[in-house]
Amino acid sequence: MDKMPKWADVVLIPLISLVLAAILSALVILAIGEDPVAAVKMMVTGALGSTYGWGYTLYYATNFLFTGLAVAVAFHARMFNIGGEGQAMLGGLGVALVCLYIPWPHWTIALVFAALGAALFGAAWAAIPAYLQAKRGSHIVITTIMFNFIAAAVLNYVLVNVLKPAGAMDPATARFAETVHLPSLHELLAPFGIAFSKSAPANVSLLVAVAACFAVWLLIWRTRLGYEIRAYGHSEPGALYAGISPVKIIMISMLISGGLAGMMAINNVMGEAERLVLNSTEGAGFIGIAVALMGRNHPFGVFLAAILFGFLYQGGAELALWTSIPRELIVVIQALVILFTGALDNMVRMPLEKLFLALRKEKV
Repeated sequence: MDKMPKWADVVLIPLISLVLAAILSALVILAIGEDPVAAVKMMVTGALGSTYGWGYTLYYATNFLFTGLAVAVAFHARMFNIGGEGQAMLGGLGVALVCLYIPWPHWTIALVFAALGAALFGAAWAAIPAYLQAKRGSHIVITTIMFNFIAAAVLNYVLVNVLKPAGAMDPATARFAETVHLPSLHELLAPFGIAFSKSAPANVSLLVAVAACFAVWLLIWRTRLGYEIRAYGHSEPGALYAGISPVKIIMISMLISGGLAGMMAINNVMGEAERLVLNSTEGAGFIGIAVALMGRNHPFGVFLAAILFGFLYQGGAELALWTSIPRELIVVIQALVILFTGALDNMVRMPLEKLFLALRKEKV
Protein backbone atom coordinates (compact mmCIF):
# COMPACT_ATOMS: atom_id res chain seq x y z
CA MET A 1 0.00 0.00 0.00
CA ASP A 2 1.26 3.49 -0.87
CA LYS A 3 2.28 5.65 2.08
CA MET A 4 0.45 8.64 0.62
CA PRO A 5 -2.11 9.29 -2.16
CA LYS A 6 -0.78 9.70 -5.68
CA TRP A 7 -2.05 13.27 -5.90
CA ALA A 8 0.01 14.22 -2.84
CA ASP A 9 3.17 12.83 -4.43
CA VAL A 10 2.54 14.54 -7.77
CA VAL A 11 1.08 17.88 -6.60
CA LEU A 12 1.52 18.48 -2.88
CA ILE A 13 5.23 17.69 -2.49
CA PRO A 14 6.40 19.91 -5.40
CA LEU A 15 4.05 22.69 -4.24
CA ILE A 16 5.38 22.66 -0.68
CA SER A 17 8.95 22.52 -2.01
CA LEU A 18 8.26 25.58 -4.16
CA VAL A 19 6.77 27.48 -1.22
CA LEU A 20 9.84 26.70 0.92
CA ALA A 21 12.16 27.82 -1.88
CA ALA A 22 10.11 31.03 -2.29
CA ILE A 23 10.28 31.78 1.45
CA LEU A 24 14.03 31.29 1.57
CA SER A 25 14.46 33.38 -1.60
CA ALA A 26 12.40 36.17 -0.03
CA LEU A 27 14.64 36.11 3.05
CA VAL A 28 17.74 36.37 0.86
CA ILE A 29 16.24 39.35 -1.01
CA LEU A 30 15.36 40.99 2.32
CA ALA A 31 18.92 40.41 3.53
CA ILE A 32 20.35 42.53 0.70
CA GLY A 33 17.88 45.33 1.43
CA GLU A 34 15.36 44.78 -1.37
CA ASP A 35 11.59 44.30 -1.26
CA PRO A 36 10.68 40.64 -2.04
CA VAL A 37 7.05 41.50 -2.87
CA ALA A 38 8.14 44.07 -5.44
CA ALA A 39 10.65 41.58 -6.81
CA VAL A 40 7.96 38.93 -7.30
CA LYS A 41 5.68 41.45 -9.00
CA MET A 42 8.51 42.44 -11.33
CA MET A 43 9.20 38.79 -12.20
CA VAL A 44 5.53 38.05 -12.89
CA THR A 45 5.12 41.21 -14.98
CA GLY A 46 8.35 40.59 -16.91
CA ALA A 47 7.64 36.94 -17.66
CA LEU A 48 3.84 36.82 -17.95
CA GLY A 49 2.62 40.40 -18.18
CA SER A 50 2.98 40.81 -21.95
CA THR A 51 3.20 38.71 -25.10
CA TYR A 52 6.87 39.70 -25.27
CA GLY A 53 7.45 38.19 -21.84
CA TRP A 54 5.37 35.13 -22.68
CA GLY A 55 7.39 34.70 -25.87
CA TYR A 56 10.65 34.42 -23.95
CA THR A 57 9.11 32.29 -21.20
CA LEU A 58 7.79 29.81 -23.77
CA TYR A 59 11.07 29.88 -25.67
CA TYR A 60 13.02 28.84 -22.58
CA ALA A 61 10.30 26.34 -21.65
CA THR A 62 10.65 24.68 -25.06
CA ASN A 63 14.34 24.04 -24.42
CA PHE A 64 13.58 22.65 -20.96
CA LEU A 65 10.81 20.43 -22.32
CA PHE A 66 13.19 18.58 -24.61
CA THR A 67 15.95 18.21 -22.03
CA GLY A 68 13.50 17.36 -19.24
CA LEU A 69 11.91 14.61 -21.32
CA ALA A 70 15.38 13.30 -22.15
CA VAL A 71 16.25 12.94 -18.46
CA ALA A 72 12.82 11.43 -17.69
CA VAL A 73 13.07 8.65 -20.29
CA ALA A 74 16.51 7.58 -19.03
CA PHE A 75 15.33 7.81 -15.42
CA HIS A 76 12.52 5.32 -16.07
CA ALA A 77 15.25 2.84 -16.99
CA ARG A 78 17.09 3.63 -13.72
CA MET A 79 19.72 5.76 -15.43
CA PHE A 80 20.69 9.35 -14.67
CA ASN A 81 21.54 11.00 -17.98
CA ILE A 82 23.62 14.06 -17.03
CA GLY A 83 24.78 14.44 -20.63
CA GLY A 84 21.83 16.41 -22.02
CA GLU A 85 24.00 19.50 -22.42
CA GLY A 86 26.53 17.75 -24.65
CA GLN A 87 23.84 15.87 -26.56
CA ALA A 88 22.03 19.16 -27.25
CA MET A 89 25.31 20.70 -28.46
CA LEU A 90 25.85 17.89 -30.94
CA GLY A 91 22.17 18.06 -31.89
CA GLY A 92 22.86 21.66 -32.91
CA LEU A 93 25.63 20.42 -35.17
CA GLY A 94 23.16 18.03 -36.81
CA VAL A 95 20.70 20.89 -37.39
CA ALA A 96 23.42 23.13 -38.82
CA LEU A 97 24.62 20.52 -41.32
CA VAL A 98 21.06 19.84 -42.49
CA CYS A 99 20.19 23.53 -42.84
CA LEU A 100 23.46 24.74 -44.37
CA TYR A 101 24.17 22.14 -47.02
CA ILE A 102 20.74 21.12 -48.34
CA PRO A 103 18.64 23.65 -50.32
CA TRP A 104 15.22 23.14 -48.73
CA PRO A 105 12.19 24.55 -50.58
CA HIS A 106 10.13 25.19 -47.42
CA TRP A 107 10.60 25.33 -43.66
CA THR A 108 8.14 22.47 -43.01
CA ILE A 109 10.30 19.96 -44.89
CA ALA A 110 13.47 21.44 -43.40
CA LEU A 111 12.02 21.16 -39.88
CA VAL A 112 11.33 17.43 -40.26
CA PHE A 113 14.84 16.65 -41.47
CA ALA A 114 16.50 19.08 -39.04
CA ALA A 115 14.68 17.35 -36.17
CA LEU A 116 15.87 14.00 -37.50
CA GLY A 117 19.43 15.30 -37.82
CA ALA A 118 19.36 16.74 -34.30
CA ALA A 119 17.94 13.52 -32.85
CA LEU A 120 20.47 11.41 -34.76
CA PHE A 121 23.48 13.41 -33.55
CA GLY A 122 22.17 13.58 -29.97
CA ALA A 123 21.42 9.85 -29.93
CA ALA A 124 24.85 9.03 -31.40
CA TRP A 125 26.54 11.03 -28.65
CA ALA A 126 24.45 9.24 -26.00
CA ALA A 127 25.16 5.82 -27.55
CA ILE A 128 28.80 5.78 -26.43
CA PRO A 129 28.13 6.16 -22.67
CA ALA A 130 25.19 3.76 -23.08
CA TYR A 131 27.46 1.11 -24.62
CA LEU A 132 30.07 1.63 -21.89
CA GLN A 133 27.36 1.13 -19.26
CA ALA A 134 25.75 -1.87 -20.94
CA LYS A 135 28.92 -3.74 -21.93
CA ARG A 136 31.67 -2.46 -19.65
CA GLY A 137 29.82 -1.49 -16.47
CA SER A 138 30.94 2.15 -16.59
CA HIS A 139 28.68 4.39 -14.53
CA ILE A 140 26.35 6.40 -16.78
CA VAL A 141 26.55 9.52 -14.57
CA ILE A 142 30.34 9.76 -14.81
CA THR A 143 30.56 9.06 -18.54
CA THR A 144 27.76 11.45 -19.53
CA ILE A 145 29.28 14.25 -17.44
CA MET A 146 32.67 13.74 -19.12
CA PHE A 147 31.06 13.64 -22.54
CA ASN A 148 29.62 17.13 -21.97
CA PHE A 149 33.17 18.51 -21.93
CA ILE A 150 34.19 16.46 -24.94
CA ALA A 151 31.12 17.68 -26.85
CA ALA A 152 32.02 21.30 -26.07
CA ALA A 153 35.56 20.73 -27.35
CA VAL A 154 34.33 18.98 -30.51
CA LEU A 155 31.84 21.75 -31.25
CA ASN A 156 34.46 24.43 -30.66
CA TYR A 157 36.87 22.73 -33.06
CA VAL A 158 34.24 22.26 -35.77
CA LEU A 159 32.99 25.85 -35.53
CA VAL A 160 36.45 27.40 -35.56
CA ASN A 161 38.13 25.16 -38.13
CA VAL A 162 35.38 23.78 -40.37
CA LEU A 163 32.06 25.65 -40.38
CA LYS A 164 33.13 29.26 -39.71
CA PRO A 165 32.70 31.39 -42.87
CA ALA A 166 35.87 32.85 -44.39
CA GLY A 167 36.73 36.20 -42.84
CA ALA A 168 34.37 35.81 -39.89
CA MET A 169 35.73 36.41 -36.40
CA ASP A 170 33.21 34.76 -34.07
CA PRO A 171 33.01 30.93 -33.81
CA ALA A 172 29.68 30.44 -35.55
CA THR A 173 28.28 29.17 -38.82
CA ALA A 174 26.82 31.31 -41.57
CA ARG A 175 23.15 32.22 -41.23
CA PHE A 176 20.69 29.68 -42.54
CA ALA A 177 18.74 30.37 -45.72
CA GLU A 178 15.42 32.21 -45.46
CA THR A 179 13.53 29.10 -46.56
CA VAL A 180 14.47 27.25 -43.36
CA HIS A 181 13.60 30.05 -40.92
CA LEU A 182 10.90 28.75 -38.56
CA PRO A 183 7.75 30.86 -38.10
CA SER A 184 7.45 32.60 -34.74
CA LEU A 185 4.32 32.48 -32.58
CA HIS A 186 3.52 35.95 -33.93
CA GLU A 187 3.32 34.52 -37.46
CA LEU A 188 1.45 31.41 -36.34
CA LEU A 189 -1.21 33.30 -34.37
CA ALA A 190 -1.69 36.25 -36.74
CA PRO A 191 -4.10 34.36 -39.09
CA PHE A 192 -6.38 33.76 -36.07
CA GLY A 193 -6.42 37.45 -35.18
CA ILE A 194 -4.33 36.94 -32.05
CA ALA A 195 -1.70 39.64 -31.49
CA PHE A 196 1.70 38.42 -30.31
CA SER A 197 5.05 40.14 -30.00
CA LYS A 198 7.13 40.12 -33.19
CA SER A 199 10.42 40.21 -31.31
CA ALA A 200 9.70 37.23 -29.02
CA PRO A 201 11.77 34.14 -29.97
CA ALA A 202 9.10 31.49 -29.27
CA ASN A 203 8.44 29.57 -32.48
CA VAL A 204 6.79 26.51 -33.99
CA SER A 205 9.23 24.17 -32.22
CA LEU A 206 7.09 24.70 -29.09
CA LEU A 207 4.42 22.60 -30.80
CA VAL A 208 7.03 19.94 -31.59
CA ALA A 209 8.03 19.87 -27.90
CA VAL A 210 4.40 19.43 -26.81
CA ALA A 211 4.02 16.63 -29.36
CA ALA A 212 7.17 15.05 -27.91
CA CYS A 213 5.51 15.10 -24.46
CA PHE A 214 2.56 13.15 -25.83
CA ALA A 215 4.86 10.75 -27.71
CA VAL A 216 6.88 10.03 -24.54
CA TRP A 217 3.67 9.38 -22.60
CA LEU A 218 2.54 6.92 -25.27
CA LEU A 219 5.94 5.23 -25.31
CA ILE A 220 6.34 4.81 -21.55
CA TRP A 221 2.77 3.93 -20.57
CA ARG A 222 1.13 2.53 -23.69
CA THR A 223 3.73 0.34 -25.42
CA ARG A 224 5.45 -2.94 -24.67
CA LEU A 225 8.85 -1.26 -24.90
CA GLY A 226 7.77 1.32 -22.33
CA TYR A 227 6.62 -1.44 -20.01
CA GLU A 228 9.99 -3.16 -20.37
CA ILE A 229 11.81 0.12 -19.64
CA ARG A 230 9.76 0.68 -16.48
CA ALA A 231 10.10 -2.97 -15.41
CA TYR A 232 13.88 -2.79 -15.77
CA GLY A 233 13.93 0.50 -13.87
CA HIS A 234 11.94 -0.95 -10.97
CA SER A 235 13.88 -4.22 -10.68
CA GLU A 236 16.75 -5.45 -12.81
CA PRO A 237 16.56 -9.01 -11.38
CA GLY A 238 12.82 -9.10 -12.02
CA ALA A 239 13.33 -7.85 -15.58
CA LEU A 240 16.00 -10.49 -16.19
CA TYR A 241 13.66 -13.18 -14.87
CA ALA A 242 10.99 -11.93 -17.32
CA GLY A 243 13.44 -12.22 -20.22
CA ILE A 244 14.10 -8.51 -20.66
CA SER A 245 17.61 -7.77 -21.95
CA PRO A 246 19.44 -5.13 -19.89
CA VAL A 247 21.70 -4.28 -22.84
CA LYS A 248 18.70 -3.65 -25.07
CA ILE A 249 16.92 -1.45 -22.50
CA ILE A 250 20.04 0.57 -21.66
CA MET A 251 20.88 1.20 -25.31
CA ILE A 252 17.35 2.02 -26.48
CA SER A 253 16.56 4.24 -23.47
CA MET A 254 19.75 6.25 -23.88
CA LEU A 255 19.29 6.57 -27.64
CA ILE A 256 15.79 7.98 -27.11
CA SER A 257 17.05 10.20 -24.30
CA GLY A 258 19.95 11.55 -26.37
CA GLY A 259 17.67 12.06 -29.36
CA LEU A 260 15.23 14.15 -27.30
CA ALA A 261 18.05 16.27 -25.88
CA GLY A 262 19.47 16.78 -29.37
CA MET A 263 16.08 17.93 -30.67
CA MET A 264 16.33 20.99 -28.44
CA ALA A 265 18.50 22.45 -31.19
CA ILE A 266 15.54 22.99 -33.52
CA ASN A 267 14.40 25.66 -31.07
CA ASN A 268 17.58 27.52 -30.13
CA VAL A 269 19.65 26.92 -33.29
CA MET A 270 17.11 26.73 -36.11
CA GLY A 271 14.31 28.76 -34.52
CA GLU A 272 16.02 31.54 -32.58
CA ALA A 273 19.65 32.11 -33.63
CA GLU A 274 19.13 30.80 -37.21
CA ARG A 275 22.76 29.69 -37.12
CA LEU A 276 24.92 27.55 -34.84
CA VAL A 277 26.92 29.50 -32.27
CA LEU A 278 29.18 28.41 -29.45
CA ASN A 279 27.40 27.79 -26.11
CA SER A 280 23.97 27.91 -27.75
CA THR A 281 22.57 25.50 -25.14
CA GLU A 282 23.12 28.00 -22.27
CA GLY A 283 22.89 25.30 -19.59
CA ALA A 284 19.48 23.99 -20.65
CA GLY A 285 20.76 20.42 -20.52
CA PHE A 286 21.44 20.75 -16.79
CA ILE A 287 18.16 22.57 -16.08
CA GLY A 288 16.41 19.59 -17.71
CA ILE A 289 17.53 17.47 -14.74
CA ALA A 290 15.66 19.73 -12.31
CA VAL A 291 12.65 19.86 -14.65
CA ALA A 292 12.44 16.06 -14.79
CA LEU A 293 12.85 15.70 -11.02
CA MET A 294 10.22 18.31 -10.29
CA GLY A 295 7.87 16.84 -12.89
CA ARG A 296 8.23 13.37 -11.32
CA ASN A 297 9.48 12.09 -14.71
CA HIS A 298 5.95 12.27 -16.12
CA PRO A 299 5.51 14.19 -19.41
CA PHE A 300 2.71 16.37 -18.03
CA GLY A 301 4.74 17.14 -14.91
CA VAL A 302 7.75 17.92 -17.11
CA PHE A 303 5.57 20.30 -19.14
CA LEU A 304 4.47 22.22 -16.01
CA ALA A 305 7.99 22.29 -14.57
CA ALA A 306 9.40 23.55 -17.89
CA ILE A 307 6.91 26.45 -17.86
CA LEU A 308 7.94 27.26 -14.27
CA PHE A 309 11.65 27.33 -15.11
CA GLY A 310 10.92 29.34 -18.25
CA PHE A 311 9.18 31.83 -15.98
CA LEU A 312 12.17 31.88 -13.60
CA TYR A 313 14.60 32.47 -16.46
CA GLN A 314 12.66 35.28 -18.10
CA GLY A 315 11.42 36.82 -14.85
CA GLY A 316 14.94 36.68 -13.44
CA ALA A 317 16.35 38.42 -16.51
CA GLU A 318 13.80 41.24 -16.15
CA LEU A 319 14.54 41.50 -12.43
CA ALA A 320 18.27 41.85 -13.06
CA LEU A 321 17.64 44.42 -15.82
CA TRP A 322 15.23 46.76 -14.05
CA THR A 323 16.24 46.51 -10.38
CA SER A 324 19.46 46.66 -8.37
CA ILE A 325 19.18 42.97 -7.54
CA PRO A 326 22.31 41.36 -9.00
CA ARG A 327 22.08 38.69 -11.68
CA GLU A 328 23.90 36.27 -9.39
CA LEU A 329 20.98 36.37 -6.94
CA ILE A 330 18.65 35.18 -9.71
CA VAL A 331 20.89 32.15 -10.11
CA VAL A 332 20.64 31.62 -6.34
CA ILE A 333 16.82 31.67 -6.53
CA GLN A 334 16.86 29.14 -9.38
CA ALA A 335 19.30 27.00 -7.40
CA LEU A 336 17.01 27.08 -4.34
CA VAL A 337 14.09 25.84 -6.45
CA ILE A 338 16.27 23.03 -7.79
CA LEU A 339 17.55 22.24 -4.28
CA PHE A 340 14.12 21.96 -2.66
CA THR A 341 12.39 20.18 -5.54
CA GLY A 342 15.25 17.77 -6.18
CA ALA A 343 17.94 17.21 -3.59
CA LEU A 344 15.77 17.91 -0.52
CA ASP A 345 12.73 15.99 -1.73
CA ASN A 346 12.76 13.66 1.30
CA MET A 347 12.72 16.60 3.70
CA VAL A 348 9.14 17.26 2.57
CA ARG A 349 8.18 13.70 1.64
CA MET A 350 8.94 11.96 4.95
CA PRO A 351 6.83 14.24 7.23
CA LEU A 352 3.96 14.05 4.71
CA GLU A 353 4.14 10.26 4.61
CA LYS A 354 3.97 10.13 8.42
CA LEU A 355 1.01 12.53 8.37
CA PHE A 356 -0.96 10.49 5.84
CA LEU A 357 -0.16 7.22 7.66
CA ALA A 358 -1.39 8.75 10.92
CA LEU A 359 -4.59 9.98 9.26
CA ARG A 360 -5.15 6.53 7.73
CA LYS A 361 -4.72 4.78 11.08
CA GLU A 362 -7.06 7.25 12.76
CA LYS A 363 -9.68 6.63 10.09
CA VAL A 364 -9.39 2.86 10.46
